[in-house]
Amino acid sequence: MASKAVVSLTTGLEDPEKVTVAHLVAVGAAEQGRDTLMFLTKEAVRLALPGVATGVACAGCPPLATLVQRYVGAGGRYLVCPICFEAKGLDKSDLIGGAEMGGTVPLWQWIGDDNAVTFSY
Repeated sequence: MASKAVVSLTTGLEDPEKVTVAHLVAVGAAEQGRDTLMFLTKEAVRLALPGVATGVACAGCPPLATLVQRYVGAGGRYLVCPICFEAKGLDKSDLIGGAEMGGTVPLWQWIGDDNAVTFSY
């Protein structure tokens, strides 16, 4: 059984339900003790900045800020695509806890020789 989980997220708050589902999957993995990494690309890179992952996507959905806190609290990490991030003129010194800059090479290094369950949103 794979002990690692990778959730690839390309969508930001233009689709808050997709962001919520991706976080629910990542929280579930991290809280069950899997090493979990969310690879943020395209508009999703903005979610790694303070105050961005806020709001409630739908009636009955948990607040995004709560999901982020649970995810990081369970040891989940964010890997933020530097090309996408820099293309938007964002400041990497503003990244939230649990987030770091890194592209595909660090992603593959993190996976290593282990099996990983992957999800893409």
